[in-house]
Amino acid sequence: MADDGLRRFLGGSPLAILIKLALLSILVGFVLTVIGLDPRNILWSIEALIRSVFNLGFEAFEWLWRYLLLGAVIVIPIWLIMRLVQSRKT
Repeated sequence: MADDGLRRFLGGSPLAILIKLALLSILVGFVLTVIGLDPRNILWSIEALIRSVFNLGFEAFEWLWRYLLLGAVIVIPIWLIMRLVQSRKT
C-alpha cells in the first residue's frame, strides 16, 4: 500500500524515476556548462553570463548605430533631393 502511494507520488517506479532524473540532470548540467555556468560558483557564473549578454547587447547596438549613421549619410540627402525634385514637378 505504501509502495502504491510512493509510485503515485513519483509518477512511476522509484528506480525508473531515479534514472530519468539522473539523465535529465546530466543533460541540464551539460547545457549549463555550455553556456558557462559552474556549480562551484553558480552565482558568480550567472552574474558573468548576464554581464556578457548585456555587453553583447550594447555591442550589437553600437554596431547597428554605426550602420544606421553610415546609411543615413547616403539615404537622407538622396531622399531630400528626390522630395525637392518632386515638389517642383507639382
